[in-house]
Amino acid sequence: MKTYLFDFDGTLVDSMPTYVSTMLRILDENQIPYDNSIVKIITPLGLIGTAKYYIELGVNKTVEEITGKMLEYMIEAYSNTVPAKNNVESTLKKLKEQGCDLHVLTASPHETLDPCLKRLGIDTLFTNIWSCNDFGTTKADPNIYVEAAKRIGKDVSEVIFIDDNVNADKTAKSAGMVVYGIYDESSAEYVDEMKRVCEKYIYDFSELLEI
Repeated sequence: MKTYLFDFDGTLVDSMPTYVSTMLRILDENQIPYDNSIVKIITPLGLIGTAKYYIELGVNKTVEEITGKMLEYMIEAYSNTVPAKNNVESTLKKLKEQGCDLHVLTASPHETLDPCLKRLGIDTLFTNIWSCNDFGTTKADPNIYVEAAKRIGKDVSEVIFIDDNVNADKTAKSAGMVVYGIYDESSAEYVDEMKRVCEKYIYDFSELLEI
């Protein structure tokens, strides 16, 4: 049976709008003006990178103060409102019934990851739920995929990695994993590139049952 390693944000849950609104809330509270282009700027930066950028824009707080407030808002949202993406719950249950081994690897911290999966009722479907923090590195490091496969007990080539981020997909493939891209509105401009990179590309989670 297949072994899957899933991303979380934009793959299992529709969290990117929440992420963006949380980030912009900090600017609103500090009365810092911005335009629509800021979303593309901050999306790849992560919490610390975004905090540093906000200080450049004029937010008069430390990186620690800004990231602490971001995390506070994100925990609130992930614990209460972030929804699963279309057909995720039903598809995961069917894959599990088929005997597939399911795992999660995400850049999100356990503070947001764990309560969200538990609220959605899908946490028990996964053998492992990992944040990059558990490995001490990021998804930009090919070694994280090799180490994840090792912890699963499989060769890296036996694991199917699914992510909506083209850079993560490229890195996982370079590490030797089978890679499926999945559509998310936040990465719509990279669809063609992801189709070139990945073995498969899906627009809806339920398509996994047809592969």
